Amino acid sequence: MKINQIDVFKYNIPLKAPIAISLGTIENARNLLIRIHADGLTGWGEGSPFWMIVGETQETGFAAAQDFAKLLIGQNALDLEGNLNRLDAYLPNHPTIKSAFDMALYDLAAQAAGMPLYTFLGGKQRTLITDETIYINTPERMAAEAVRIQAQGGVAIKVKLGTNLRDDIRRVEAIREAVGDTIPIRTDANQGWNYPTAVNVLQTIQGWNIEYCEQPVKQGAIADLKRLREKTTVPIMADESLFSHRDALRLAQEQAVDYFNIKLSKSGGIFNALKINAIAEAAGIPCMIGCMSESRLAITAKAHFASARQNVTFFDLDAPFEHATDPVIGGAVYTGYHIGLSDQPGLGAAVDSHYLKSLENWTIT
Repeated sequence: MKINQIDVFKYNIPLKAPIAISLGTIENARNLLIRIHADGLTGWGEGSPFWMIVGETQETGFAAAQDFAKLLIGQNALDLEGNLNRLDAYLPNHPTIKSAFDMALYDLAAQAAGMPLYTFLGGKQRTLITDETIYINTPERMAAEAVRIQAQGGVAIKVKLGTNLRDDIRRVEAIREAVGDTIPIRTDANQGWNYPTAVNVLQTIQGWNIEYCEQPVKQGAIADLKRLREKTTVPIMADESLFSHRDALRLAQEQAVDYFNIKLSKSGGIFNALKINAIAEAAGIPCMIGCMSESRLAITAKAHFASARQNVTFFDLDAPFEHATDPVIGGAVYTGYHIGLSDQPGLGAAVDSHYLKSLENWTIT
């Protein structure tokens, strides 16, 4: 199954409003789209380079994608491991753009097998219910957002924190006062606290039905993550500390966290995400599937992955809620916070051809 054409697009999607986390503010989704043609089939992949976390931008990804495409043109599309190893050998790191190629190759492989991707990965459809994220703002505005989410049937609220002790506690307190005690709150500091601040915040809020705290301290502070588990009853989740299966092994060996957040844009795609989940499962660590600012195209791939792996028990796939336009045809269907998948072969998703015409692109044949 020979790869005979690869298209690379700067995949820009406007946001309804800027989104703020402790690491910075995002004004628009500046993503990358990969389309791989092989023997009459077309595979789609998307990456969302979040420079504050992965160190990639749309510009660096667009340049790297052209080199990657030159490596893969003419290769057997079904040689998943060989093709992804070619990319790793040529250019280390760059997980986000690699994840887009990985996704497109898995889409092709599942189509060639005549299976939806979740079946190709050895799983079946199951119920996926996403949370919704509230980004950093005043306590009052964040509380109002929480009320909206609860009124719309949300089953969990994810709250971005990581500024300072006083304000972050007040944010969680205001949300809890606004929505009552029953709906769980998932906190995410995005590395924004030092260890003493993390201890103080988590010990203060731990009785307020906090489901977990995601990445409370800096990426490399594994010892602090482990110490936090001993200082608070709030479970600790690794995000920016978890890129590869090697990171997963170290975190498991150190017993540093309770949960893993798997993001395809960090792991380099499905191939490596499967390794991370396997290590987590062996260590008794449940996982979450998370997102950057992807469209429903990449969200569909994440939903297939999560559906196929029972150890993925949390779902943070709310990025399309922030997008002002949706150019994806087919793919994951949101019914409120429930996510459904079709039984079409592969991803079952593509990007509207008229939308593609507006995007800067590059092609190799």
